[in-house]
Amino acid sequence: MELSRREFAKMIAAATVVPPTVVPRFPQSQEQHTIGIQVGAVSFVDENVEPVLERFQSARINALFIAAFSYGRGIAGRQVPGQPLPDHGKQEYDTSFHGGNFASTHEKFYRDTSLKKIQAPDHPGFDVLESVLPKARSRKMKTFCWYEDVFRRDLEGVERLQEVTLSGKKAGTLCFHNPEVQAFWRALTEDYVRSYPIDGVMWGSERQGPFNNAIGSSHGAGNGDPGDVTCFCDYCKREASSRGIDANRAVEGYTRLASLVRQSRTGSRPSDGYFVSHWRLLVQYPEILAWEKLWNDGQKSTYTNIYQVAKSIRRDCAVGWHIWHNNSFSPFYRAEQDYWKLRQASDFLKVVMYNNCGGPRLAQYVRNAQSTLFHDATPSEVLELHYRVLGYSGEASLEKLPAAGLSADYVARETKRAIVGVRGEIPVYPGIDIDIPTGPNQKKTQPADVKAAVKAALASGAQGVVLSRKYSEMRLANLAAAGEAVREIMTPES
Repeated sequence: MELSRREFAKMIAAATVVPPTVVPRFPQSQEQHTIGIQVGAVSFVDENVEPVLERFQSARINALFIAAFSYGRGIAGRQVPGQPLPDHGKQEYDTSFHGGNFASTHEKFYRDTSLKKIQAPDHPGFDVLESVLPKARSRKMKTFCWYEDVFRRDLEGVERLQEVTLSGKKAGTLCFHNPEVQAFWRALTEDYVRSYPIDGVMWGSERQGPFNNAIGSSHGAGNGDPGDVTCFCDYCKREASSRGIDANRAVEGYTRLASLVRQSRTGSRPSDGYFVSHWRLLVQYPEILAWEKLWNDGQKSTYTNIYQVAKSIRRDCAVGWHIWHNNSFSPFYRAEQDYWKLRQASDFLKVVMYNNCGGPRLAQYVRNAQSTLFHDATPSEVLELHYRVLGYSGEASLEKLPAAGLSADYVARETKRAIVGVRGEIPVYPGIDIDIPTGPNQKKTQPADVKAAVKAALASGAQGVVLSRKYSEMRLANLAAAGEAVREIMTPES
């Protein structure tokens, strides 16, 4: 049976409050810290399961976050083409990467969604969970399904689930207010939790609402068309109507915002300046931020959706979230990531604290933000403002930032902030970056960087770390450095 509108509305309302009866906590008193690594199916295919697990154990890794579902190259597949190949695995690129479900897809779970044909064709006959789980368990290593909100445009049935842009086009992303999208995440979660004896799941959605996207408030490409922000589909408009939000006013406000953003990027200064002009629009069209909240509520409802499905099947299944790196750069996005509310439907948080690639990413964010909302100031002034607002100190200047990266102190500060944010109720696992690709003349990971970051996270109270983004792009010396850091910080001084 398809999810009814009334049922879906109830689920949206539950996104901020989860009844205590369905919130069993992930054990807070653990015998050992969780030292996890993100790894895709291709690594087990290329290098075989046992040698990979043995290498992980030598680095003190005791938890696998297996990229079970993704159509993106960020967590699945081999090294990104154009980047240096690591010193392990096949010395070639998988230029025909497709993605999808790298475990077996059990069709009976997907009856309420038109997105059914999701089996990854990349490794025929290889079920990564079936192949890895027994061997990981024999080594007392935990296994988590790691899946993310990334899709292809050419999937059968996906057009029914896609968001609609301000300009009326179909987007490559899926709409959280579409009942079939929520049905898909329920189906995939149920498939994993019922079909495999996994220890938990982790879901990530590196997306943000239309206001943040319109002003380019992220570390990605900052020159996207502000007319392509989402979502303005019929499901979102009906949800807006139920909240008393005028959809026509929202469309009008975002259309004017898109025009202002385009003007700002050309350097054509409004008479009252850039910041004042953007703020005036928000005052004139409160529907702009109302639509931003509507979008975010849809995303947050997915957290609750996944959490409740997993817990209804197995209360001991740990459920956690990957928190996007933009949380470290954009104060607007950070304001929408309330750790205290997130913890109500989670057993752990993996908060991205990638300090090596953090330098280039923060520099790009500053350039993006400075070209629109903060165009009254210079890029260096915008960076200094963000350092002050976000509570950073001792980090590099804008000129040096891409090559210097962010410091281990940044990891320590963000770890402490996250722990305070969840009030110590659930574990926080900082995401530590190892060899995430950066551009020419930008920061490259060194063993000392990894060692310092891991030690900073654990010394700041984290109950573990997750080595990221994916093993298939990591150099072995850097992976070994993580193990050395764990060994040193966990071994009492004589």
